[in-house]
Amino acid sequence: MKTTLQHRGVVQSVAEGRVTVSVKPESACAGCHAKGICGESGSERIINVNTPYASEYSVGDRVVVALLRESMAVSSVIWGYVAPLAVLLVVLFGSVAVGFSDGVSAVVSLVAVAIYYVALYLTRKIFERKIEFTIFKE
Repeated sequence: MKTTLQHRGVVQSVAEGRVTVSVKPESACAGCHAKGICGESGSERIINVNTPYASEYSVGDRVVVALLRESMAVSSVIWGYVAPLAVLLVVLFGSVAVGFSDGVSAVVSLVAVAIYYVALYLTRKIFERKIEFTIFKE
């Protein structure tokens, strides 16, 4: 199976049907100039993996967590970066075209992006079902 995005991590907890993995950035990420763009800020992240084989994992196991399909990574980038940029630009230029001052247009645009991210957060369960991770032991 070809996967596009993989991270090594350590199992933090195991529940029925779910494995929680702590993922630290790879050493290759430390020297990358684009790590801030891809969301790899250098801090530890927690990834919850839904799997029917959760009972096969124990706390402390070293594992690899991966996205199942490349389209999932593309979808994440679109929803997390491209769509909010589009919201910002559409609202900014739209409010300027309507006649708002530049300052008001900027504030309205930022509020629109904040509302977008709140809506994205409130619908996160939908994305959790669409963006699936797989897990396997190292």
